[in-house]
Amino acid sequence: MSTRPAAVIVLAAGEGTRMKSSTPKVLHELAGRSLVGHAVAAGQELDPDHLTVVVGHGREHVVAHLAEIAPGAATAVQEEQLGTGHAVQCALRTLPDLHGVVVVTYGDVPLLTGQTLQELVGQHVAGGHGVSVLTAELDDPAGYGRIVRGADGSVERIVEHKDATEDVLRITEFNSGIYVFDADVLRTGLSQLDTDNVQGELYLTDLIQLARDAGRTVGALVTADTWQTEGVNDRLQLANLHREFNRRITTRWMRAGVTIVDPATTWIDVTVELDRDVVLRPGVQLHGRTRIDTGSEVGPDTTLYDTTVGAGATVVRTHAAGAEIGPHASVGPFSYLRPGTRLGEGGKIGAFVETKSADIGRESKVPHLSYVGDATIGERTNIGAATVTVNYDGVSKHHTTIGDHCRTGADNMFVAPVNVGDGAYTAAGSVITNDVPPGAMGVARGRQRNVEGWVARKRPGTPEVEAARRAQERQTGRENVEGSDQ
Repeated sequence: MSTRPAAVIVLAAGEGTRMKSSTPKVLHELAGRSLVGHAVAAGQELDPDHLTVVVGHGREHVVAHLAEIAPGAATAVQEEQLGTGHAVQCALRTLPDLHGVVVVTYGDVPLLTGQTLQELVGQHVAGGHGVSVLTAELDDPAGYGRIVRGADGSVERIVEHKDATEDVLRITEFNSGIYVFDADVLRTGLSQLDTDNVQGELYLTDLIQLARDAGRTVGALVTADTWQTEGVNDRLQLANLHREFNRRITTRWMRAGVTIVDPATTWIDVTVELDRDVVLRPGVQLHGRTRIDTGSEVGPDTTLYDTTVGAGATVVRTHAAGAEIGPHASVGPFSYLRPGTRLGEGGKIGAFVETKSADIGRESKVPHLSYVGDATIGERTNIGAATVTVNYDGVSKHHTTIGDHCRTGADNMFVAPVNVGDGAYTAAGSVITNDVPPGAMGVARGRQRNVEGWVARKRPGTPEVEAARRAQERQTGRENVEGSDQ
C-alpha cells in the first residue's frame, strides 16, 4: 500500500463554545495562521489525493477563509454535530470511492506536524494495520481515553476515562483522536456504527473494536511530543499553545544563525523568513510575509507586518506594514511606515516620521517630524524637519515628486500635485504650491512684520507684559552704556 494518502480529512465543524467568541474557533489565529490553517498545512505535507475539511458552525466564514489559504481543499458540511464518526461520514459522501490510506485529524491541533502524520502513515502501512492511532503518554492523563494494548503490542481497545476500571486508569498512554484508516475498514466500520452511548453520537473510537472483530490489527504511534496532541478549547489553551509554538519558532531560528536577544518577548509568525546574522532585540514582533536579510538589526520594540528589510539595515522602535526597507537603510526610532513605503539603499526615515505610498530613493533622508505620503523622492535628497506632503484635497489623493540631490527647508508644505526639480532648494517655512525648477530656490512665505507694543495693549496685566517691560529696560540700559562709551 502506498504511503501517499487517498484522503486527509480535517474535522473542523465544532462550535467551540468555550472560546466565547463570535468568530468560529478554527479561525482564531496562532503564529500567523488560523487554527484550521495549521491543520491544512500539516495535511498538505502528505500530498494527499484529496484534502477535505468538514465544516459546520460558522461555515460560511470558514469556507471563505479556506478559499483564500487553500483553494485546492474541498469542504463537506456537517449540518448537525452528531459525533466524530458522523463527521467523517459527511466527508466521505463528498469524496469518490477511496482506496488506500485515509488520515483523520482535527482543525484545532495547531502544533501537529506533517512529519508526525507521515510517521503515523508509514507505521500504519508497514504494519499492514486496518487502523492506526497517534498516542502519547502523560503521568496523569485524566479525561483522556486510555490505550489498552494486547500482548503483541497492538491496540485492543480504547477505553474512555469515565468507563475505565482502576487498572485501566493506571495506563498512561492516551488517545489523541488522530487516526489513519484503511479506506475499506473505514467505510465498512462507519456503516456499522450506532449511537448506543450516553451522548447518542457516532464515535470513531468504536471503529477500533469493529476493525479487530473483522480480523484487522490496530497500530499506534507514540509521540514523545505531547504538545502535538493538544487541542484548543478556550482562550487560555490558545495562549499556552501560542507561547509553546513561538518558543519552537525562535529556537529554530536561533539554531539557524539568528541572534534573538530575548526570545520571551520576541514573537515570530510561522510565515516569516530570516537570514543568518540577523539580530532581533527585545520586544520585536514579526508577522505575515515579513523577510529580513542578513546582517540586519531589528528592535527593540518594533512590529513589522509583510515588510522586507534589506541586508545590513537597522529598524528601531518602528511600526511598519507592507513596506520595503533597502539594504543598509536606517529607520526609527518612533517611525510609522504604512503600505507602499519603499526606502532605498542607505536611506533614512527618522524619528516621528510617517510614510505611505512613498518611494524614497537611495541615500535620501527624511530625518524627523514629517509626513511623506503619495510621493516620490529621488536619490541623495534631504527632507527638512516638519515637512508635510499635502496629498489629499478632500476628494482625491495627489502626488508629490522631489528630485535627486534636493534640499528642502524645515516646516515645508508641498501641496500636491507639485514637482521639485533635481538639485533644487526650498526655503524654511515655505508652502510650495507651484513646481520648483531644477537648481532653483523655492520660497513661498510672507515677509515678517513686527507689531510693536502689541502685548502691552492686548494682554494687559499678564506676566508676559512684565517680562517684556524688564527686557526693554535692560535693552535701554545697554544702549545708554554703549552711547556713553562712544
